[in-house]
Amino acid sequence: MCVAFLDGEGPLFMLKFLQPSRTIPRTTWTAESRWDMALSRLLILVFGLFLFGIGESLYIQSNLGNSPWAVFADGVAKLTGTTIAWSTLVISCVIVLLWIPLKEKYGIGPIANTLVVPWAMNVGLTFIPRQESIVNGAVFLVIGIACVGLGSAIYITCGLGAGPRQGMMTALHRITGIRVARIATSIEVVVFTLGVLMGGKYGIGTLVFALCIGPAVAIGFSIMREIGEIPANDQHA
Repeated sequence: MCVAFLDGEGPLFMLKFLQPSRTIPRTTWTAESRWDMALSRLLILVFGLFLFGIGESLYIQSNLGNSPWAVFADGVAKLTGTTIAWSTLVISCVIVLLWIPLKEKYGIGPIANTLVVPWAMNVGLTFIPRQESIVNGAVFLVIGIACVGLGSAIYITCGLGAGPRQGMMTALHRITGIRVARIATSIEVVVFTLGVLMGGKYGIGTLVFALCIGPAVAIGFSIMREIGEIPANDQHA
C-alpha cells in the first residue's frame, strides 16, 4: 500500500479500495462450514459483530434518529421499561427461534450475532456520550454507518451463517419466491412503523441509514477483498 502511494498510485488505489463490491468475496478466513469454529475465525467474527454493535450505538447517540431496526428496539424498550440493548437481544432471540418453522439452517454466526451485537451496543451506549450538536451528531452518523457496514462485511465473509434478520429474509425468499429486496424493504417498513407507534426515536438519521447502509456494506466487501480475497485459481484448486 505504501509503495502504491509513493509511486503516485495512491488515489487510484484508494478508489479501487473503496469501490463498492457487487459480490461477497471469498477470503482466507471464510469457513467451509457454518460450524467451523477455528479460534482465529471466531475472533474475526466477534470483532466484526462488536464493530457492528458499536456502530449502532454511535448511531443512537448521534441523537438524529436511529436505524429502522433500532427504532423498533427503542419502541419495545420504552414499552417494556428495558434498555434498547436488552430489547435488541430479545428481538434477535425471537427471530432466531422463528428460523425453526422457517427451516433456515443454523450456524455459529447467528448465535454469536444475537449475543455480541447487543453486548457491544450496551458498551457503546455506556461509554459514548449522547450528542446535542447537529454537527457532532452528523459525524456520529457517518462513523456509525461506516462501522456497521465494515462490521457486516467482516462477519458475513466469515461464512458462519447470516445474522438473525438476514436469515429470516432469505428463508422468506426461499418459501415465497418473492425477491429478497422486496422482502427486506417490507420488513424494514413494518418494523419501523411499529417502532414509531411504540415511541421509538426516528429522524433524518433513519432515512440516511436506509439510503447509505447498502453502499456501506458493499464498500466493506471491497475492503475485505483487498485485504484477504482468495485468488480465483486457488478457490477451484
